[in-house]
Amino acid sequence: MIQRLNIGLLILLGAILVLLLVLRVDNSRPNFQVNLGDDMTYSPAYTSFEPNDNFANGRTSQDPVPGTIARGTQLFSFEATPEGAVRAGEELSNPFDPGSEAAIASADRGATLFSVYCIACHGVDGTGNGPVAKRGFPPPPSLLIGKSREMKDGQLFHILTYGQNSMPQFAPQLPPASRWDLINYIRRIQNESPPAPTDSSANTDRSVKEETSPATSTNTETQP
Repeated sequence: MIQRLNIGLLILLGAILVLLLVLRVDNSRPNFQVNLGDDMTYSPAYTSFEPNDNFANGRTSQDPVPGTIARGTQLFSFEATPEGAVRAGEELSNPFDPGSEAAIASADRGATLFSVYCIACHGVDGTGNGPVAKRGFPPPPSLLIGKSREMKDGQLFHILTYGQNSMPQFAPQLPPASRWDLINYIRRIQNESPPAPTDSSANTDRSVKEETSPATSTNTETQP
């Protein structure tokens, strides 16, 4: 009895193998599908701007709930004007405490962003000697001296958001968090570079050199 059962199973297995060889599965085509109803098999989907009878206003895309903002965004109520930039410097604060571990990590991320978005014009060291400037485009001012060093973080954020002069805006490419990362990296390279001497200090140094230099002798005649 057991022997007959084994023989039957072997025959069944052989038949299955033959069927698999004959009816080869075409993986490039979908399998057979049992239709369980149009709504269950193919759920209705609407594109963003397609009319939609499920809503009272007949639209698919709905307005956000009043008083809410999208995740990851930041309210920025400053005009795209020089006055708005100054006001942003006064009212907008860097969310990272200088010297903290979070600020260090933020600057590390900013270094990567700087190599992608800023090196072309500002150069590797931030002095404005990027490849674009070397090919005839007016070079940007150095980030290590002058106004860039004196600007507050909020004003730099305003410039990254709206652009300034020949510099384009980067709000479409960089979310607010990434703009702060860039600012923290710029502060890092500024701190690593000593500030340029001011005119007063340069005059003082020149005066000291003149005082310490040997006096020039002159021939004079004494009248009797």
